[in-house]
Order: sequence, then structure tokens, then C-alpha cells
Amino acid sequence: MRTPQWLLLFLTCAAITSVTAQKKDFTNDDLLANKLPKNFYNTLPTVVRWIDDEHVVINQKMNPDSAAKNYVFDIKANTFTETMEGSSGSGFGGARRGGGGNGGRAESASGKSITVRDNDLYYRNNGVETRLTNDKDEEKNPTFSPDSMYVGYTKNNNLYTYNLATNKETQLTTDGTSTTLNGYASWVYYEEIFGRPTRYRAFWWSPDSKTLAFMHFDESMVPMFPIYVSDGQHGYIEQTRYPLPGDKNPEVKIGLISPDGGNTVWADFNAKDDQYFGWPTWHPLTHSLLVYWMNRDQNNLKIYEVNISNGSKKEWYSETQKTWIDLEDRPGGRLNFLANGKGAILQNDQTGWNHLYFYNMDGTLKNAITSGKYTVTNIRFIDEKNETIYFTGRSKENTARTDLYSVKFNGTGLKRLTFGEYNHAQTNLSPNAKYFVTTYNNTTTPSKMALVDNNGKIVRELGDMRSPEMDNYNIAKTELIRIKSDDGLYDLPATVTWPAHMDPNKKYPMLISIYGGPNAGSVMDTWLWNANRQFYANEGLIQVAFDHRASGHFGKEGVNYMYHNLGFWEMADYKTMAKWFIANGHADPAKICITGFSYGGYMSAYALTYGADVFTHGMAGGTVADWSLYDTHYTERYMGTPQNNPDGYKSSSVLTHVDKYKGMLQIVHGTSDDNVHMQNSIQLISALEDKGKEFEFMLYPDGRHGWGGAKGTHFTNLKTKFIYKYLLEKPVPKGLLR
Repeated sequence: MRTPQWLLLFLTCAAITSVTAQKKDFTNDDLLANKLPKNFYNTLPTVVRWIDDEHVVINQKMNPDSAAKNYVFDIKANTFTETMEGSSGSGFGGARRGGGGNGGRAESASGKSITVRDNDLYYRNNGVETRLTNDKDEEKNPTFSPDSMYVGYTKNNNLYTYNLATNKETQLTTDGTSTTLNGYASWVYYEEIFGRPTRYRAFWWSPDSKTLAFMHFDESMVPMFPIYVSDGQHGYIEQTRYPLPGDKNPEVKIGLISPDGGNTVWADFNAKDDQYFGWPTWHPLTHSLLVYWMNRDQNNLKIYEVNISNGSKKEWYSETQKTWIDLEDRPGGRLNFLANGKGAILQNDQTGWNHLYFYNMDGTLKNAITSGKYTVTNIRFIDEKNETIYFTGRSKENTARTDLYSVKFNGTGLKRLTFGEYNHAQTNLSPNAKYFVTTYNNTTTPSKMALVDNNGKIVRELGDMRSPEMDNYNIAKTELIRIKSDDGLYDLPATVTWPAHMDPNKKYPMLISIYGGPNAGSVMDTWLWNANRQFYANEGLIQVAFDHRASGHFGKEGVNYMYHNLGFWEMADYKTMAKWFIANGHADPAKICITGFSYGGYMSAYALTYGADVFTHGMAGGTVADWSLYDTHYTERYMGTPQNNPDGYKSSSVLTHVDKYKGMLQIVHGTSDDNVHMQNSIQLISALEDKGKEFEFMLYPDGRHGWGGAKGTHFTNLKTKFIYKYLLEKPVPKGLLR
């Protein structure tokens, strides 16, 4: 007998309802106790290292209950063989800045190592340790020469070498003082140009180990900024040479010297000029030093080739833009020379999008390699034999995803090698890029891992974080959405985790996590689920992250909106996105909270003043309150100086808009912050008090630009209490505070 259609429909609906009913909810008690079900996640393998193009060492479990072990995966044979070989690095690539950047340890290619211990150098070779120095002064940034015969380092702001063959220490410079630095960077160079991982190192070995290039800083003319430290009975003042917008920068010279000492050859630059120098590199054919030079306005970048014998220079490359050029090195290197000496691959964003260009060894352009409205983010491998470049980029298909591509030197054959509607944030290439391992996910798909060949074909799936147990639970929905900007030019990205079991008849408080700033987006199409996010979803909180038009999704073309106008376009886009959630996403217009630290602190404070018609609550940590209080190099890149852009500085200042303040702002700062000085929060607090405004404030004694330990826990609890008091309006659950 044929079953009636209505009965089929009834049975189908009943089955669906039954399956749905079987799914379990996470209880907050379990989430607080971190009691996730057993095997809720599968553990993904880890790539230990590639042996060659056909063999890779992988650390993995062969079944869920076994211990993870190292196995050699033979790709052709499709076999796994257990090995005792240990880890020797993940091979995920990165910037070219080399050894000695950790400040206290260096390793050579031959396995030798140098460690700083108790302010002295200790050398280890073949398991035998030798003490090299024995004095009261601290050696910093020990760095092996390429031939491993010397170690370079700084001490008392002078540059030294140690000859490991003769056991001789040589002092190369003698004029080091508290304001004259040799091979050791001035603060603004460390923070904004070289980067914190360099640990102030400002010297570079030539490839043949015969020359040390170094920067000589005179920062005596840079204003001193006092930081009060409250320790002890009397406290003390910590002083940093910190140039504010419009101030004098340190004067810089570039020296070249033999590791055995002798006369210093000075590169042909005038230290008195208002200029910046970037992280230099060596020309592989001429053995000259390539020096990155930029004017104070930061809109003209030149690369000069400096003769190491006499210091003379000639222009190798020049670039000018109407807004600014980033001086700091890009991941993977702005400039990559081919080992065969037949050219170089250079990156620039002059067209409005960062792309690759093929240059001759003399600095003349051969051809553009990539073009279009997408962003090259990192060169992963240059295959000279096949004239192919492997690079990652913000996907041509979706700016919130990273993909791996290949392209020929002549710009033909562009190919996407990664696959699907996924974010491929981690790709690990074999030595000659015959294969790669990708770890991929999106907002609705937990991470997976696969082995892929260089044609984009999946050879083998290696792991999947999702387990069958995960499907038995109701997981708060997270998604990537796009919201049209008010002017209709951009589809602005946001990630949102919705409250569990949303009621369409209710309004929910919204917590917006942001950073803001130029080319510093935080929204990616990636798996975000964790116990904390699920907990707040259970509590009925809409959790979102926003990115604006200048966040990097829309190339330098979008970032250029911020020129001389920090804050304005970010806030315009953030307001548009918040209004969309109020109109379409059940967000409570009386509980729109924004939170961030550093630049994110600036945006949070700006939202509660300039943007107070939309934003009602904010948590601002390490806040820039006024851009005239931040450093020269970063601020002037975007804002110019207070002298040539007074209106921009005024409109971008939180202090300018204190009259508009309403709602509740939590202000937090570390008292010893040497990056964004507490002066910013003090001036903001003073202005709020003068206007009779209510706010919350917490300081963290001795805290720098961020802090951990017990104070870090206190800070986390502080934010939790704010969320419950003002957004959820109920007591903090027992056990949530740490």
C-alpha cells in the first residue's frame, strides 16, 4: 500500500525534530569547568619538518586514544614509519631578519650557539660550553657571522666582536654613551621600523663575514619622556628618548667596519638631514650594502647601493606616493634577490594593491608579475629553475581568506593552489614546492589538514578537527557577513557569534571587539569556537568583530582614506555596521559596547565621544587620546605633523569630542607604558572630570603596553565585571572570575 504524501511529510518532520531534540546544550557550569565531552575535538597532526620533496616528518596520533608520535610520511609509497627524530622547526616561513634578534641567544648554521647568562657570553660547540666574557657589563644581541668564526654584539652602546678562533674580543667603536648608540637602535627605530623581535639590534654581517654594517644613533636632541616608577620608598624616573610628532628624530649614520677593527667607513648620507633608514640588505653580486632611505614625510622611498670600501652611494630604486609608503620590511621581504644573480623580486603597493615586480640586478624594472584588486601578502618560495613564485595573498575570491598561489616570473600562469571556500592561513611547502600541507577552515568548519601537490590537487587528507561528538551538541552559530558602507563603495566584513537559541522578539546586548588602524584588520573567515565564546552566547551576548574600509581588505586603495584623517572613516564604517545590527540583528541600541587595546583603545574612547550617538559603552586599554602624544614615525606617516595638519590632529583627538561623551567608558592603563604613555589616559580623565562626566578607571603599576601575571588576571576579571554590570545586568556567575 502506498504511504499518503501527508504522512510522509509528517514522518519526515518528526524525524528532523527527533534528531534536533537529540542535540545537547552546553551548560555554563560545564563550560566554566572546561568539561568538554571526551574527544569533542580531534587533534590535528603537526608538520615537524620536510626531509625532501617526497618525505615529511609529521607528529600525530594514529588513533584518538594513542600518544602522538613522529612519523616519516613517504608520499609516493603512502606509508607512515615511526621515527625518533625530534622537531627542528615548523617551516612556516616569515620575515628575513636573522639570528641574534632574540637578545639573549644565537645559533649558527653549524649548530654552534651563544647564550647571554648573568650578563656574559657563553659559547657551546659539540656539547662543550666555554665562557667568553667576564665583566660587569651586559652583552646584547649576540649574532654569529655567516662563517660562524665571529660573534658580533653590543655592550655599553658600543659594537664588539669576538673571534672564536683566536679567543679575542675586539671593541669596534668607542664613542658609545647614554645618547650615542652604536649597533643598538634608538627607541623609535626599534618600535616602528625594525620591529620588536629585533630587540634593538642595529648591525648586520656581510655574507662573506668580512664586514659589519651598523647604525650610529645620536639621540641627544630627542626630547626625554619621563616615566614615573613607584617602586621603593622614593620611586624613580625612567627616561626614554621619545620623539613626539613635530619633534627632532635621532640623527643616524651608517658605518662599515672589519670585524677585526680598524677605520670605520661612513656611508655617504648627511646625518643632519630629516630622514629615516630601514633594515638594510646585501647585494649578492656587487657585495654592496643596499640601504632603504625615506624622507621625513614618508612619501618617497629610495634604495641606495652603498660601496663598502669608500661609502659612496648610487640610487638603485625610487618610489613616490601621494600618501605614504611603509618603510618597515614586509613579511617574506620587500626585496628578494634570485640566487642565480639574474634578477630580484620586489613588492610595492603603488597601484593601490601590494603586488610583485621583476627587477634586473641594477634596479631597472623588467615586468610586473601580479596585478589586480587583490593583495599579495607573503612570498613563500621562489623556484628559479621553473621561473615560478609561490605566494600567499588575501584571496582574489574573498578578502577575509588567505590562499596560496603560483605565478610565472613573466606574470603568466597565475593559479590558485588552495581550494574550496576556506581560509588557508597555514601552508607549509616542501623544499622545492612540489607539495604543501595546508591547514584550512572557515567560520562554520573546524580546521582540517591536507597534503596538496603544486597543481592544487589534494593528495591526502591528513586530519580533521571535527569529531562525531561535536555533532551531538548545539554550537552557537558563527558566521562571516558583509555590510554595505554608507557610501556604497565597500562590503565591510564582520564576524558574529549569535546568542544561543535567539528569540526574534528580544533585543540583545552587543560586544564589539576591534583594533582599528591602517591595514590592521582582524576579521577573517576562520573557525572561532571556544568555550568562552559559547559561554557568552549562552548568556545572550552578540559577539562581533568589525573591519573598516582601511583595514587591509581593500588594499592600499582603501587604507589611503586614512591619510591625515585617523579615526573619521573607521568610525563612519563602525557606526554603519553597528546600525545594521540594531536594525537587522536584534542588537539592543541601549547596549552597544566596543572594546579594544592600544589603537583599539583609541577607537573605543573615540566611539564614546565622537561616536556616542551610536555606541553606549566602551572598554579602552592603553589608549591614544590625542595623536600629538604618540611617536613621530607612526603618527606622521598617516597624519603629518601638528604644524602641517592642525585640523586633522584636532578632529582625530578624543579630547576634542569630550563634550559629546555619554554612556560608560572603562579606561585602563599601565603606569610604565613606554609605547602609549599613561599621559594619554591622564589627559582624557582630566577632560572628562572637567566636564563632570562619569567613567571607570583602573591603572596597573609597572605595567607596560600590556601585562600578564596576577595583574593580567585582574584585568580580565575587570572586563568581565563590566560586561555583566552594564550589558547583561546580572551578577557574575560563580566561578567565572579567575
